[in-house]
Amino acid sequence: MYHVTCQIDFCYGHRLLNYAGKCRYLHGHNGRAVISISAEALDERGMVLDFTDIKHEISGWIDENLDHRMVLNESDPIVPVLREMGEPMFVLPENPTAEIIARLIHQAATARGFPIDAVQLWETPRCYVTYESPRPPAARLGRLPEKK
Repeated sequence: MYHVTCQIDFCYGHRLLNYAGKCRYLHGHNGRAVISISAEALDERGMVLDFTDIKHEISGWIDENLDHRMVLNESDPIVPVLREMGEPMFVLPENPTAEIIARLIHQAATARGFPIDAVQLWETPRCYVTYESPRPPAARLGRLPEKK
């Protein structure tokens, strides 16, 4: 089995609703998404996937949607204020926990045809979450699907 891992660093802010700790306040993180892909066979180039493709597609999505944005629950009372001010946000129907953001990145990568095994989201240098693909290993692809 071959494994490819790519790290993508980005900055984001959030806060958690219905939470008693410090994370109930607006705050930011220097996040790191660690994207893991595996395959039993290599493509004609001798690769699982090209790092450039992973960085371009997934890092591009993170840059456009999460980097330097507030990631907030749609029912957060600050959303209308920030929207009126024209501040960049990514709004979710649930609390923007590290677990939810890792799943979001996984879903975005999978929607772009990447056979993702797992996404780790490091919220701090010592704390991270992992969202793993629900697909069985035998169903994973060995290469990026052809673009249409």
